[in-house]
Amino acid sequence: MYCQRTKDLLFRAMTTLIVLFMLSLMGCQHQPYAEHEHHLEVSVVCEEMRSHFDIGDRIGTLRNIAHAFNHGCYAMVLDYGSRAQIDYKYKQFSVVRETSSIFLPDGMVTDYVLESYERGFLTFLLSASHYQLNNFEGSKVELRRLDHEIITPLYNYGEDPINILLSAVMWEMLDQPAESWVDWNRLSTQYEGHASVATFAAQRMRAIDEGKGVAGPWSIYAIGNFPDIDWDLQFTGSNNGYFSVKPAQRFGEDCMSDTGVQISTRPWFEKIALRHNDGYHPILNAQSWMRLPFGVAYSITTFASGASIVVGGCALDVYTQAEGALCQVSLNGGTVLIRESPKVLRHVLQPDLRHWDNVPISFLFTTSSTLEEEGCFSNLSGRDQSQTKKFSIRVMPDEATKLLDE
Repeated sequence: MYCQRTKDLLFRAMTTLIVLFMLSLMGCQHQPYAEHEHHLEVSVVCEEMRSHFDIGDRIGTLRNIAHAFNHGCYAMVLDYGSRAQIDYKYKQFSVVRETSSIFLPDGMVTDYVLESYERGFLTFLLSASHYQLNNFEGSKVELRRLDHEIITPLYNYGEDPINILLSAVMWEMLDQPAESWVDWNRLSTQYEGHASVATFAAQRMRAIDEGKGVAGPWSIYAIGNFPDIDWDLQFTGSNNGYFSVKPAQRFGEDCMSDTGVQISTRPWFEKIALRHNDGYHPILNAQSWMRLPFGVAYSITTFASGASIVVGGCALDVYTQAEGALCQVSLNGGTVLIRESPKVLRHVLQPDLRHWDNVPISFLFTTSSTLEEEGCFSNLSGRDQSQTKKFSIRVMPDEATKLLDE
């Protein structure tokens, strides 16, 4: 009897151990399965997104690259972003196209060329995508390219503080304080219109000089959407040909706190507004003035055509004794044409204001553990807070940091 009880106890113990082992095995398998489903879901989204890419549609491609990055499609960003980096970089001059553009609205027959800030931001997205894929050396290569892109004297040229700030933070995320110090130094001395950013940059320089790291891992947030651009004709008091270019929405002020800094993308808008400035793009400036008489001629022709319809129709009405019916029809049709003449002028003279349109209205960089603890976020309006989205850049794990040190 004693032996039987012993056998029963052993049997129950073995059964319990087997059940516990199976439960443990199922638990271990559950997480990889969840991760597999997550990656599968991202893959499906990315493949669906790939069908929207058309490398010939330059603005559309830039827009889709931003969408791909926000959805974690980093391989796609590297694929199309690298092609755009090469194909959209240089101005291809064509005698036929440049001559034809005098008779047509600006930009209708010419390919879009990336602004310097767009080249910089595109390069940053490539760097961040490499970082996300654990290719830290590739991320460094793109950051060095970013610096080259924004200072190279190409057709579109000029530095901007936003890309320098993105670069400084990215270098810190890559645990390269010496490289980030160079960018912080540029921000602290070269951009007079951004006092808050300059002060924050000076503080980061002192912290790096004293061997102090950041208070916490960096997080980058995109706030709102880049505003639409309004324009009007302004023949006096304008430095941009005869155009007055303004944002449809006001840009916010820069901000700094103990843990972060916010900067608006106003400098990016200013580059767009500067396109027809004689000192920046003398060719575009000259073309806009040469287009002016053609626009006026098209407008006068439209007005004259409408007036001719009115006069001719009413005269024919009298001649045929149509009792006013023909004159009324001619008056209605001719008036429509006359009213369209100012629109014809505006259409022909409109400037080329194409740009990467789904970039944010400002960026927020913070080391706070939560967004709500960041002072610059608290200062935002409720509308801007609701439109704040985190850039999908993860924090580097300790193991990756060790690899970088090696």
